[in-house]
Amino acid sequence: MALYRVKPTKVDEAVARTVARHTAPVPEEAAQLLSWGADEHLLIALAAGFWLYGQAADERTRIASNHVLLTTAAVALLPHVLKSIFDQERPDRTTLRGHVHGVPFSGKALDAFPSGHALNVGALASAATALPAAERNTVWIIGAGLVLTRVALLAHWLSDVLAGLAVGAVVERLLRFWTGYSRMAGQDCHGSDRDTARRR
Repeated sequence: MALYRVKPTKVDEAVARTVARHTAPVPEEAAQLLSWGADEHLLIALAAGFWLYGQAADERTRIASNHVLLTTAAVALLPHVLKSIFDQERPDRTTLRGHVHGVPFSGKALDAFPSGHALNVGALASAATALPAAERNTVWIIGAGLVLTRVALLAHWLSDVLAGLAVGAVVERLLRFWTGYSRMAGQDCHGSDRDTARRR
C-alpha cells in the first residue's frame, strides 16, 4: 500500500477522454511499438554499449559515457521507488470506450505516477543540451514523440508524463556535478558562444 494517492487533474481527464474517443487499433499498435524506444531495459543496454565505447575513447567521450550510464541507471531505478510511495490509477483502467477503440492494458493498475518512460526521456533530453543545436533538437523531437505515446496508450495521464520529464531533468542536472559532465557541457556552451561571436 503506497503512502499517497495521486488524483488526475481535470486536464488529465479531458485529454484521456479525447484519446479514448478518437483513437483506433492501428495507431494504438503503432504507439505501443514506438513506446519501446524509451523503455528502461533498452536504454540501459544502449548506455552500457556507449560506456564500453567511451572507455577507449578521448576524455570528453569517456566523461559523457560515464554520465549517460549513471544517469540512465538512476532514472531507471527511481520510478520503482516513487511508485512504491505514490498510487495513481492508470487512465486505461478508467475507460471502456478506449479499450473498444484498441487501447491496451499497461503495467500495474495503480502505477501511473510518475511515467518511467518520461523520466528516461527527461534525463536524456537534459543531457542533450550539451550537444550542438541540430543534434540536441533531434533528441528533443524524438523524445517528445516517445513520451506522447504513453498518453496515446492511456498508460499515463498527461501530468504523469510532465512530472516524469521534470524529475528526469533534475536528476540529470544533479548528477552532472558528480560525473564532471557539468564542466564539459559548460565548455561546449562557451565554445559555441565564441564561435557565434566570431561569425558575427
